[in-house]
Amino acid sequence: MPDFSHTLKGNERPIGVFDSGVGGLTVVKQLMALLPQERLIYFGDTARIPYGTKSEETVIRFALEDSVFLVEKGVKMIVVACHTASAIALAHVQRALDVPVVGVIEPGALTAVARTENGKIGVIGTASTIRSNAYTRALRSYDSWVKVFARACPLFVPLVEEGWIEDEATYLIARRYLQPLIDNGIDTLILGCTHYPLLKAVIREVMGEGVDLIDSGVETARYVKDMLQQRGLLAPQGQDPEHYFYVSDLPYKFQEIGERFLERSLPHVETVNFEAFVSRKGSGFWETLERKAVGRHSMTDP
Repeated sequence: MPDFSHTLKGNERPIGVFDSGVGGLTVVKQLMALLPQERLIYFGDTARIPYGTKSEETVIRFALEDSVFLVEKGVKMIVVACHTASAIALAHVQRALDVPVVGVIEPGALTAVARTENGKIGVIGTASTIRSNAYTRALRSYDSWVKVFARACPLFVPLVEEGWIEDEATYLIARRYLQPLIDNGIDTLILGCTHYPLLKAVIREVMGEGVDLIDSGVETARYVKDMLQQRGLLAPQGQDPEHYFYVSDLPYKFQEIGERFLERSLPHVETVNFEAFVSRKGSGFWETLERKAVGRHSMTDP
């Protein structure tokens, strides 16, 4: 696969996207739809999934490693398409790198606050995302008066990856998870996991037409477009770019699920020896980067 760090300049460079697995491809799908002229490079850290069970220190380290991998491919921006990494590591990655870095939480929260009419906003996500309270903090930073009702829906991810998108069991589980949010009278619901947009039809039927569903992938794509436009980094119109996908394990399973997510073929999927990539950089490199990420600099830093 090509390295764009030397062959392209400025706005022609690709957007880098990373996730702990395959779910971030729903964000990629929205980027492709809204920014069809942009090249995309995706990294799925499938060898170390899930991030949600790891310590904060480990998630920060993984996010920095994933980001540096993309930077070395010559990306002009990084999208952290992982809710756990966005909740825990986003600010650290932004401090450590010289390219713009965007997460998936703030864009969805901003849109939810703008759209709610009764101030009651629901959030569904994985257990780790809900436990982090990242959405609650983001929502209340925009409007301290909103009431946030969060609900973990851990079975949604395996249902999506099995392809049970509109199975009877999926409807039953969705009703069980979502009923407390209905009872609380929310009028806006954030789909706070990158897998959940594939269940949008099920969730809409259970919640009813009166509840506005906020797709974090859609809102992140809009946010990315605005940021690229402001910085003069939008790719030239009319390009028909190729997209490249890297994974750290299981390329065939990734390709199967990924093509279902994107509703298109994935012609360029490659497994990388990510352990070797991290090792080659050397411990000193990562220690310096981590100090920069947490805002601590010693006199001996290069």
